[in-house]
Amino acid sequence: MASISHTTLAARKRGPAALFIAVSIGMAAPAFAVEKTAPPAPIETSKPEDSKLPRIAPDASTFQLANGLDVVVIPDHRAPIVTHMMWYKIGAADDPPGKSGIAHFLEHLMFKGTKNHPAGEFSAKVSEVGGVENAFTSADATAYYQTVAKDQLGMVMGYEADRMQGLQLTDPVVLPERDVILEERRMRTDNNPGAQLSEAMGAALFQNHPYGVPIIGWAHEMAELTREDAVAQYERYYTPNNAILVVAGDITADEVKKLAEETYGKLPRRAEPAPRNRPKEPDPLTERSVVLRDQRVSQPSWTQIYLAPSYISAQPGEAEALDILADVIGSGATSRLYRSLVVEQALASGAGAYFSGDGLDYGRLGFYATPRGDVALDKVSAAVEAVLAEVREHGITEEELALAKKRTRAATIYSQDNQAMLARIFGSAMINGQSLEDVQDWARRIDAVTLADVARVANKYLDKRRSVTGSLLPATADGRS
Repeated sequence: MASISHTTLAARKRGPAALFIAVSIGMAAPAFAVEKTAPPAPIETSKPEDSKLPRIAPDASTFQLANGLDVVVIPDHRAPIVTHMMWYKIGAADDPPGKSGIAHFLEHLMFKGTKNHPAGEFSAKVSEVGGVENAFTSADATAYYQTVAKDQLGMVMGYEADRMQGLQLTDPVVLPERDVILEERRMRTDNNPGAQLSEAMGAALFQNHPYGVPIIGWAHEMAELTREDAVAQYERYYTPNNAILVVAGDITADEVKKLAEETYGKLPRRAEPAPRNRPKEPDPLTERSVVLRDQRVSQPSWTQIYLAPSYISAQPGEAEALDILADVIGSGATSRLYRSLVVEQALASGAGAYFSGDGLDYGRLGFYATPRGDVALDKVSAAVEAVLAEVREHGITEEELALAKKRTRAATIYSQDNQAMLARIFGSAMINGQSLEDVQDWARRIDAVTLADVARVANKYLDKRRSVTGSLLPATADGRS
């Protein structure tokens, strides 16, 4: 799922695995089978500790303050800077019915000032010391982050703690910002046929679960959001015991703990949020398709998404195998889709795949292609289906598995060159229930995936009844969409 940043709608390629593989910055009741049979046996893989691969950020550690705030510290002493990232366990999928967009709306309003600090002061202070800041909303979380010099960490913590409990919201503050998020939706979604298609596909894929509602919200519901809605959201969820603080950089756990106690440690628990027990998807009975024609479309495109489990909801080993499956089918110029559609058949100018697995409730397995010239989308679709059918029937090869693991190892190493990336990787996984060790051992678990594991998830999840296919086309000759 895409995430909404404070200033942009950012595409986000989801989950610790996807973040490592793509190095990009964007879900999980138990996974279900199409047939109503007994659940499959867990995939048998070697234990992560059997791998010789190093752990991710092996010096990372966690602790909890008395008020329930969880803190993750990721030491990185290569430069005297730190990234401070506050995650709240509240995202767009938690928006109350009829109030879609409230999580993202409150993210905007968190920059509007407190009783102690007027609007703009926190941002100005971060800029004054040469730092950067932003925020984003995803389906499952809302996060705020700053990257500053090490000696400014206490300042940042003080301001962030202040707005965790002291936000001041009035109608003159709230109502103009509501116009801002409506304009953001018009600019990023309503004026973008590709975004409109993606939104419609999400709504078709998730027939009962709130992941089918766009993160930014439906426009008619956004227009009715009030100050009371924002205050209720803030009072219920913005409490230390519903948050995780991740600090990465030139800092030690003892230093972070001292600063955290002096700032966040003084805050009371204001609420006790209930467990996030969301509606579940019914067993899928039929494949679905969505077609969008628009006069603004000059280049058609084809997309297909499958309902899949996430790292939280999957059977042991499944999510790792899905990551490998997506890598082999659609990662780069040596992938099966690219070789078949672009190189061998010359049907497409580009093609690829992804697995989005960092969500709390469900994930997605996606495939996409852009036709070359005037090639019809049905030819592209048939060619993709041929590739998927081959994988379902015969699996992947030892060489493909080894290369996918090699790419994973390289991406894992590269991801650790960026402390902000590390903070986001750990935060996005742990906010939805993964442990510190789960993140640290991810590459080892990927290394344990076998050919049989990949074949099993391909047969289980590449079922057309689990899919939605999207076609983006120019308007018809008579100008109708």
